[in-house]
Amino acid sequence: MFTVADADAMLDDLRPRLQRIREAREVVIRTSELVKDQVVADGGGVASDRSYWEASRILRAEVEHLADQGVVLRDPHSGLVDFLGEIDGRRVWLCWRLGEERVTHFHELGSGFAGRKPL
Repeated sequence: MFTVADADAMLDDLRPRLQRIREAREVVIRTSELVKDQVVADGGGVASDRSYWEASRILRAEVEHLADQGVVLRDPHSGLVDFLGEIDGRRVWLCWRLGEERVTHFHELGSGFAGRKPL
């Protein structure tokens, strides 16, 4: 369980991590077509594209780090994350995304970003 202060304290670490996730994801998506074409062309000669494998490694490591910290990655493109928290005695998701200064929103456990409300 996170308080808003706990979640805010993590943001300096999260910002560069979420940027790395975004960049690595873009490389994986961009190169996945190349990897697919190489498999078709030569039966699996994909190891030569190091950028794909390095981006995959970074993506996995960063997502695992977030999970280990209890941070739920909702959208890697926008850098949207949730922190399990509590408001008025009920569990909620404290909601933040890359580019926001601090955690200022939440949503109910059963709703997503569309149900986002100011704290």
